[in-house]
Amino acid sequence: MSLAVIKSRALLGMAAPQVTVEVHLANGLPSFNIVGLPETEVKESKDRVRAAILNAQLNFPAKRITVNLAPADLPKAGGRFDLPIALGILLASGQLQVKNIHQYEFAGELSLSGELRPIQGALAMTFGLTQEAMSEQREPPIVILPLDNCVEAALVSNARVWSACSLLEVCAKLRSPEAQSEVEVDDTLLSVLDEQELDWSDVRGQLTVKRALEVAAAGGHSVLMVGPPGTGKSMLAARLPGILPPMSEVDAMESATVQSSAAQFKPSNWKKRPYRNPHHTASAVALVGGGSIPRPGEISLAHHGVLFLDELPEFDRKVLEVLREPLESGEIHISRAARQATFPAKFQLIAAMNPCPCGYLGHPTQVCRCSPDNVLRYQARLSGPFLNRIDMQIEVPAVAVSDLNKMSLGEKSSSVAKRVCTAFDRQIKRQGVVNARLSVKQVDSYCVPDDAARQLLAKAMGQLSWSARVYHRVLRVARTIADLEGLDTIGLPHMAQAVQYRRALKTV
Repeated sequence: MSLAVIKSRALLGMAAPQVTVEVHLANGLPSFNIVGLPETEVKESKDRVRAAILNAQLNFPAKRITVNLAPADLPKAGGRFDLPIALGILLASGQLQVKNIHQYEFAGELSLSGELRPIQGALAMTFGLTQEAMSEQREPPIVILPLDNCVEAALVSNARVWSACSLLEVCAKLRSPEAQSEVEVDDTLLSVLDEQELDWSDVRGQLTVKRALEVAAAGGHSVLMVGPPGTGKSMLAARLPGILPPMSEVDAMESATVQSSAAQFKPSNWKKRPYRNPHHTASAVALVGGGSIPRPGEISLAHHGVLFLDELPEFDRKVLEVLREPLESGEIHISRAARQATFPAKFQLIAAMNPCPCGYLGHPTQVCRCSPDNVLRYQARLSGPFLNRIDMQIEVPAVAVSDLNKMSLGEKSSSVAKRVCTAFDRQIKRQGVVNARLSVKQVDSYCVPDDAARQLLAKAMGQLSWSARVYHRVLRVARTIADLEGLDTIGLPHMAQAVQYRRALKTV
C-alpha cells in the first residue's frame, strides 16, 4: 500500500481555500473512487485522469484507488483537481518521485490526451496562497498551472508560477526543478493602445452634462441621466471610464480577482476600469450574483469600475430593488442553503432613461404623445428608495444642430482626466476614500458648508421634501465640486450646483 499527498486549491466565491488531495493505492479489485464532497465535474475526472495517464504512455495501476479531497465538508467543483489527482496516482504508484512535494501546489484540467486546459479563478488561487504565506511569514509555494492561466496568476506580487502544457511536462519539471524558471509577465500583453479607447471629445455639445459627469468621476458618484433618445447618454456613459482616475495596485488586483473567479479576466484589461453594460432583460441573479454555486454578478464584475444600466425603467422593478443594499455597502452577501459567499461591489452606477414612454417629453421639436398619467406611471417604475440612493439625477437635453455642425470636437478625455485625478488625489489624501464612500461621521467632518450654502440646502430640503439620505448625498456631491476647484470649504455656488443635480425627475 502507498499514499501520496498533493496540495491544491478550491474556488469558493472570492476565496481559494486549500485542498489536500490524498491518493491511496491498495490491493484488491481495481476501482477508482473520489470522496470529499465532489461535485459532478470532479467525479467525472476519473475518466479524464485515466485516459490522460494512458495516452501519456504511463501506467495506470490496476489497484483499488481512493482519492480523498480534504477538508471533507468543503464543496469541490470544476476540473481543477484533474492534475493533482493524476500526479498523486503517479507518485503513489512509484512512477514519479519528487522531493519536497509540499513546496508545490497544482491545478489544471486534463484533456484525454494529457494536455492541460485552463481553469477558473487561477488569479484568485495564486492571490490566496501568497496572502497566506505572507501572514505566516514564509515563502509562498510554487504554483504549477496550465499555460493559459499563467499570465494572470503571475500578476500577483511575490507569486512563484510555473507553466505547463501537458501532464508529461509537469512530470519533467518536477524531476528537474533546478532547471525551471518562474513565469514573468510580458508588459506587451498588458498594454492597451490609447487610440483604441473612446474619447470624451466624440460627444458634441452637452457641456452641462459633461460637467456633471466630470463631478461624478471625481467623487465616484452614481448618476441617472434623463433625456430624449439620441442625445448622447449612452456615448457619454461608455466614455466615462476614460476619465476615471488610474487604478491602484490593490484595486486592480481586487477587480482582476473577481473577473478571474468568473473566468472573464483578460491580461489586456489589467489596471483598466471595468465597464459593464447588461441588457434590461437581465435577471436579479445575473445582476448581483448567485446560483447553487455562488458566482459574481454584474455589480461585482464592475468592481472599481462602471455599471451602466440603459433604459432603466425597462428593467424589472424587482431586479432594480436588489441594487439598493450594494449601492450603500459596496459588497453583496449571497446565501444559499448549502453555501454562502461575499463578493465586493464598489461599482459606480450610471443609468439612463427617457423622460416618458415615447421619449420626447420636453423635446424642443418633437411632440410628446404621452398623457400626464402615462408619464407618471412610467417614471414610477423606479421606486423612491432606489432613486434616493442615486447621487446625481441630471437632464440630458436634445442637442442643437449648431453643436452638431461644429468642427471642433471639444475637450479630450486626457485633459478632463487630469482635473479628475487632481480632485481624486485630494480626497484620498484628506480622508482615504472618495467622497461617495464617506460615512455619516466623515460627512460631518469633511463636508462642512458655509452659512449661505447651509441655508440653501435647508431651503431645498424643505421645498423638495428630501430625506436625510439625500441630504448627505447632496453634501458629498458639493464636497466633490469644491475639490475640483481646490477649495476646502463648500460655498454657495458648490451647493447650488449640487442641488441642481437632484432635479431631473418631477417625481423625485
